[in-house]
Amino acid sequence: MSTRSSPHASVPPPPGGRETTKGHNPLIRTSDLVEFWLRRVLMAVLLVGLPVAGLVVGRTTYESSLRTAQTQSAERQQVGARVVSITENVGRAAKEQAQVRWTDDSGAARTSTALLKPGMTEGATVRVWVDRDGTVTAAPLTRRQALGNGWFAGGFTVVGVTAGVFLTRSGARLLLDHGRYARWDAEWERVEPAWAGRFRR
Repeated sequence: MSTRSSPHASVPPPPGGRETTKGHNPLIRTSDLVEFWLRRVLMAVLLVGLPVAGLVVGRTTYESSLRTAQTQSAERQQVGARVVSITENVGRAAKEQAQVRWTDDSGAARTSTALLKPGMTEGATVRVWVDRDGTVTAAPLTRRQALGNGWFAGGFTVVGVTAGVFLTRSGARLLLDHGRYARWDAEWERVEPAWAGRFRR
C-alpha cells in the first residue's frame, strides 16, 4: 500500500473540537482557502460575467457594423454596366473577372474591373456597385450581415470566456496540487523515520 495520500483526502477532526474555535478549522490549508475562493470567483464569472460580456461585445459589434453599413450605403450606388471583355475565367463554380464600362452621373464613360457571376458573356448588361470616386467596389454591408457579425462576436466571446475560466481553474488546480504534494513529501520525510521506528522490534 502506498504511504502517499492524496492532497484532497479528508482528515478526521482532532479531538476536543478545536476546529470550531472561532469558526476556524486548523486542518484547512491556505491552498484550500485559495481554491475555495477561486472557485467562487470563477463561478461568478460564469453566471454573471459571461452573459454580460457576450451581450456587450455582441451589441457593440452589431452597432459598429450597422454604422459601417449606413456609411457604405451612403457612399455607394449601383449602376448598369456593359461587359467589355472577360479577362479571367476561373470556372462556373467561382466568379469571373471582367472589364465593364458604364456612364457616370456626369456623362463620362468609365471602365473598370469587376467580379461577375460565372457564365457572363461580352456585351451583357450587369449591375455593379461603385463608390463616389467611380471605382467598382463590393456591395454595402446589410443590416442582416451586421446582425450576424454581432451574434458571431458575442458567441465567440462566450466561448472564449468559458474556455478561459476552465483553463484558469485547471491551471490553478495543478499549481495548488504541486504545492500540496511538495508539502506532503517534506512532512513525510520528517515523520517517516519516527513512524517506521515503531515497527522495528
